Amino acid sequence: MAEPSPLDDGALLSRLVAFDTTSRRSNLPLAEFVADYLDLPAARVAFHRSPDGTKANLLVRVGPALDARAEGAARPGLVLSGHMDVVPAEEAGWESDPFELTDRGDRWVARGSADMKGFLAVAANLAREAAARQLAAPLVLLFTYDEEVGTLGARHLVESWGEVEPEVGPLPRAAVIGEPTELKVVCRHKGHLKVRFDLTGRAAHSGYPHLGSNAIEAAGRVVVALSALRRELEGERVASSDGFPEVPFAALNVGVIEGGSAINVVPERCAVEVGVRLLPGMDGAPVAERLRAAAERAADAEEPRAPVATHVLSESPPLAVPAAAPIHGHLQRALGQGEESGVAFATDAGWLQSLGLDCVLYGPGSISVAHKPNEYLPKGDLVAARRTLEGLIDHFCDRGEAA
Repeated sequence: MAEPSPLDDGALLSRLVAFDTTSRRSNLPLAEFVADYLDLPAARVAFHRSPDGTKANLLVRVGPALDARAEGAARPGLVLSGHMDVVPAEEAGWESDPFELTDRGDRWVARGSADMKGFLAVAANLAREAAARQLAAPLVLLFTYDEEVGTLGARHLVESWGEVEPEVGPLPRAAVIGEPTELKVVCRHKGHLKVRFDLTGRAAHSGYPHLGSNAIEAAGRVVVALSALRRELEGERVASSDGFPEVPFAALNVGVIEGGSAINVVPERCAVEVGVRLLPGMDGAPVAERLRAAAERAADAEEPRAPVATHVLSESPPLAVPAAAPIHGHLQRALGQGEESGVAFATDAGWLQSLGLDCVLYGPGSISVAHKPNEYLPKGDLVAARRTLEGLIDHFCDRGEAA
């Protein structure tokens, strides 16, 4: 079969954003397109399917496989990672088709242009170019599914890595996750714990309220209790707090309340969903337990009482890579960036670090325009990101350096 024709970065980005990879949809058409685009003699391509088979992580290795016994600094090469899914594009205010790349002079406009298909396009093209020469150490692309709804693809990859590793070999230690960071290198981020409380009451006609038990009223007490817990958390500090001067605590947000069926029916159920932005070093389990205990005490404190079922929806761990990690130091020098930087959003890096990777965030575009109508990627950012990533591949793969 003939090799697929190469595309420039802008043309490839146009193809990628045309795939509607909103998290509620399958990402397989996009993953298969990228796999075909990188189906080259020097590349090894592997799919890692979701448990239900409807989605997949995509792994592509260019260059030699690492020794299975290699550890730590003996794992040279580079991982370039990003997620294939995007958030919905249903907001009012879009001035063009969200899934058609629109040229606005100095920028590209489309859903996912910044978060984060611009990075995917550059990474895929750099892998094609690297496949045409002999690398001293591997370049690995790791593209995930369902990052936007709880880093689910990265978690599944980590939890089943023993099954995946034989397909691609051990991963290089140095990893860049291409989130939009305005071309800065980021060495730490908060995690995100998502929890839902399901309260069960008893339905009745609202004209006979004594025959029912109002789950929404009980949920109201739960929200008050969670607000009190939020204030407690705001007064607590951990060792990593100084790295997040704007919000140096675990931030709790009551984000969703849903319940009831009609205004003339005593509601038999109500759900409350909360998120907690965990700091590096924090374990999600004790925080989830504090949430559960607060919710149950509040629901049972007075009539109407309502049983509470607590469900951890997802947990994206925080990230903290040592500032002295080779990939961080190299990027700081390349970018002329002296300060250490952190962000308050969670990424796949929180899970991927548990595979022994030194993960940093670096990518074109800004998180400030992600998840908004008319999301855009500055064209200059795409050019600058390519130049920086080319330098990383030269250092970590062409020369095979791990430090």
